[in-house]
Amino acid sequence: MQRIEIKAEQFFELLRLKDTPMWEIFAQMIDGNEKEIIFLDHEDKVLFNYILPADKEKLEEDRKEFSKQFSDKLANFN
Repeated sequence: MQRIEIKAEQFFELLRLKDTPMWEIFAQMIDGNEKEIIFLDHEDKVLFNYILPADKEKLEEDRKEFSKQFSDKLANFN
């Protein structure tokens, strides 16, 4: 499995500047092989990782699950 390391702060800033969803970038990276995407902080410490699936159908399932979990967490803050 290919490993891709991404500086989280720079990545999310670029997404914000380009007004591009993270999931759109992930979809462009799909090539039939799973990839481990590792998000790093400014000190190269692992913040979190994500296994990019081999197909767009699974990516869409992941996106929906992420959105649900994110919404649930936000609801718990209120």
